[in-house]
Amino acid sequence: MSVQGRIVKTIESFKTVFEKEGAAFIWSFLYFFSILTAYFILRPIRDAMGIASGVGFLPWLFTGTFFVMLAVMPVYGALVSRFPRHKFIPYVYIFFIMNILLFWYFFANDIRMDIVAQVFFIWLSVFNVFVVSIFWSFMVDIYKSGDSKALFGMIASGGTIGGILGPGIVTTLTESLGTESLLLISAAVLSFSVFCVLKLVGLRKENLQENSNDAKNDGEKAVGGGMLSGVTEILKSRYLMGITTLVFILSLTATIAYFQQGTMIYDAYPDTDERVQVFGMIDFYVSIGALVFQVFIAGPILSNYGVKAGIIVLPIVTVAGFALLAISPIIGVFIIFQTIRRASEYGMFVPSRENLFSVVSREQKYKSKNFIDTVVFRGGDVVNGWFYNWLSSGLGLTISKIAMIGVPIAAIWGLLGWKLGKTHEETEKGA
Repeated sequence: MSVQGRIVKTIESFKTVFEKEGAAFIWSFLYFFSILTAYFILRPIRDAMGIASGVGFLPWLFTGTFFVMLAVMPVYGALVSRFPRHKFIPYVYIFFIMNILLFWYFFANDIRMDIVAQVFFIWLSVFNVFVVSIFWSFMVDIYKSGDSKALFGMIASGGTIGGILGPGIVTTLTESLGTESLLLISAAVLSFSVFCVLKLVGLRKENLQENSNDAKNDGEKAVGGGMLSGVTEILKSRYLMGITTLVFILSLTATIAYFQQGTMIYDAYPDTDERVQVFGMIDFYVSIGALVFQVFIAGPILSNYGVKAGIIVLPIVTVAGFALLAISPIIGVFIIFQTIRRASEYGMFVPSRENLFSVVSREQKYKSKNFIDTVVFRGGDVVNGWFYNWLSSGLGLTISKIAMIGVPIAAIWGLLGWKLGKTHEETEKGA
């Protein structure tokens, strides 16, 4: 089939799914848009708070984030075990909204900001992982696998638009309203996500009433199981172990790129304002690139070639980027690489990875997936951060040599992603 034919087929596929799932798609789009807008309003504040005690303190904040994540996971597991999805998801978001309002009080009254700054950095790092993980767990739970391939890329674009709007709000309103007022705006935007969840639950209740009572009960009952059952499910499944490894290597390659970014921009731009402008430029182009992936590329690739094709795009980009850096470790090359790498991650890799969970059980979707997205990913950040520090400071390796180490790692990552995609296809066909 020609490229034009595939595009036409993809558009027709989307139209077919939209006719059936149009309302759910719109509310899912707005749901992801609202939580990412709320987050990106808060992220610049977090970055400022993170360096309040000096850049050298950041690794300790990463470590603190990981241990807080470990402490929160049992609480989350207990919540999932005891409440159906239409109750526990709004509860989680309402809890985070109350947190934001509490931070607003401390910020507005300048209460112990030396401590509050560090707490806020860790809190937002945990907040981001949890709200996004819960969102995708909900998505793979309410959409069938075939529909998810056609819709997830477009749904993810809602978050990308939020990633553009959030920083725009910060840039436009910080000077006139003050930093503390941004917290109130974020809380208001996040409140809308609760409304979106309730609308989606209402739509799914109507659909479930058309099915058997067993299907209805299965969709709305609590997930059940113990707090550590998510870990147990991973240990029992080679498929989930593979996804766990996939996410850990994502963290490793992202950490290498992140630390290289910090080093190169620090050396190339001595002025703080210049560094902020460069970071802002990268974020802007990443969001635009991710939107292009999500709207025009993710859907066609996933629908026509499957998850296995979509999930290897980021490893291929990473192999090429590290190879170029090994040859020419200059700031211009890195900015281009980092922009394409992050855009393909948000626009292609994330929708592909989330599709991997469409063939697992509900308990695995909510518990195992959340453990992977939180503890494994944040734990990987900590381990890989200290690993990079050992390579650069302990062994004295240059950016070029570290990039060379990243090439085979990314290649192995791509092979693992392809294998998991094939397993997903086989499981889907056998279902």
